[in-house]
Amino acid sequence: MVVWWTSPVECASAFARLERESVLGPRGVAAALELLRQLERRWYVVEPSSGLRDLASQLLRVHDLRAADALQLAAACEWSGRPASGAFLTFDGRLSAAAQREGFTVEPIEP
Repeated sequence: MVVWWTSPVECASAFARLERESVLGPRGVAAALELLRQLERRWYVVEPSSGLRDLASQLLRVHDLRAADALQLAAACEWSGRPASGAFLTFDGRLSAAAQREGFTVEPIEP
């Protein structure tokens, strides 16, 4: 599994939002954070770089993405090479469409 440098923060943000919305209780958040810690031990992190920042800026010009999503996609492109290859997992429709246009296979995942 390969993740962008900010992915743990994005996950923590999602867990906090779900707790605020009463979708997850404190036990659910604790379990999600523990699972995240376990996954962190196994994944490869794409670190920030000026080249990745430049690629994210280019992707913003061709895809309807927010800045954080462009950085996610740029990290995936940097890791896989271009044209892109491999599976890309996301719950975001715009990011999914952009990843497909860049050459990734977007895997269906259940929320």
